[in-house]
Amino acid sequence: MTITINGSNREVPSNITVKNYLIGQNYQLNRIAIELNHSILPKSKYDSTVLVDGDQMEIVTFMGGG
Repeated sequence: MTITINGSNREVPSNITVKNYLIGQNYQLNRIAIELNHSILPKSKYDSTVLVDGDQMEIVTFMGGG
């Protein structure tokens, strides 16, 4: 199925959760925020939210610096 991630179309497996997608892409879950279909997705819902065809997801990564 196809979803849009950070403005780019991506093919992802059917029935994959947000958490499993992020882990598969090597994201550090404690350093990101997710917007799914124009709403912030709480971290507590990453494991129970299944991506569906046509979803739009924005992944924001927090970076340290100085």
